[in-house]
Amino acid sequence: MINKTLLAFSIGLLAFGFANAQTGQLTLEECYRLAKENYPAVKKLDLVTKSADYTIRNANKKFLPQFNIAGQATYQSQVVDYVELLGSNASSMGFTPPTFSKDQYKISGEVEQLLFDGGNTKYQNEITKANVGLQKQNVEVELYAINDRINSIFFSIFLIDAQLELNNLKIANLHTQLDKTEAAYKFGTAYASDVNEIKAEIENTKSANIDYEGNRSAFLKMLSIFIGKEIPSSSDLVKPEPILASGEINRPELKMFDLQKNIYEAQTKQLKSSYLPTFKAFFQGAYGRPTLNPISNDFGTWYITGVRLNWNLGSLYTLKNQRAIYNLNSQTADADKETFIRNVQMDIAQQDENVKKYTEMIGQDNKTIALREEVTKSASAQLSNGVITTHEYIQKMNNENAAKQNLILHQIQLLQAQYNLKFKSGN
Repeated sequence: MINKTLLAFSIGLLAFGFANAQTGQLTLEECYRLAKENYPAVKKLDLVTKSADYTIRNANKKFLPQFNIAGQATYQSQVVDYVELLGSNASSMGFTPPTFSKDQYKISGEVEQLLFDGGNTKYQNEITKANVGLQKQNVEVELYAINDRINSIFFSIFLIDAQLELNNLKIANLHTQLDKTEAAYKFGTAYASDVNEIKAEIENTKSANIDYEGNRSAFLKMLSIFIGKEIPSSSDLVKPEPILASGEINRPELKMFDLQKNIYEAQTKQLKSSYLPTFKAFFQGAYGRPTLNPISNDFGTWYITGVRLNWNLGSLYTLKNQRAIYNLNSQTADADKETFIRNVQMDIAQQDENVKKYTEMIGQDNKTIALREEVTKSASAQLSNGVITTHEYIQKMNNENAAKQNLILHQIQLLQAQYNLKFKSGN
């Protein structure tokens, strides 16, 4: 019995999940996610990472052995003449001086190994990684800005749907009144102009619906483009629930400013490598004429091996100024961050006031609607008794409809203000 109950419960859950999957309804958060995945700039994230990986690999290859092959053939106007230099002394020593050729040949190969570069490669890799972080964060900032546009489109669709629903209710009420007026006209207690005026108001309201439906279709197409998914009807969108957003600032731009400072810090560290020496080990082998033997004119091979030192102290002249430049750049990033925070705080304050304002206006709208409904109800009875004209009745109905339109507008504006507050604060 228990197993059957569990089985039935499991089937029920699966059926419920399948039904929800079939509806394909989209929440606001889902639109954020799809818009981010579908936005072309998101491709930059992977490209930036790959580019940085290649840059770091190339920088590290400086510590691999470097090979160089060179050759030359020369003719020179003068060479050492040992016969002239030693004269008759050479014969007395039993030594026959060689005669050097003026045409000389040399082909050589060299292997060079970097031993120490003052930390330049290490710091350069740090700068590369810092640049990657900044570029990625710039993309995140760009992607985050899409949420503001999604909010605007999403809530505009719900506002239009609410206006359409209200207009259709108005049309239904007008048709009810039209039936009553046509019946009165048959019995001679109403004029043909009364019937026509109600019909004209119905057509006018239908015309407004055409405008609303056109705008809704445009907004749905825009949202479909953003999320990369066709939205056939606004009924596929889930109306967001009211929220209480925190005023704490957690925007992606804040991290962007910090990453910018990281670059300046890495560049400052790299300055150290500019005044440190570099050491390289090398091995050079060669074949040619003459060799390293100063008294031989024969072709032969030879090699040289050792360690090279290179120490360029010219950077010391600009070191202090360059540090000052990076420090000023870092202070500029701090100033930009403070300015951004100040502007966001003002935006948050504005949205917070909007939330309070629309909350109060909704309370006032409800009071106004209650009064307008009583007026319209009374006017309907007065119209049936011939106390007021059809035109006066339609005016009172329009006043009630306008009050309800205001309520719908303020309800959507309150909801949008709450989500705008969430967006502005980054929470």
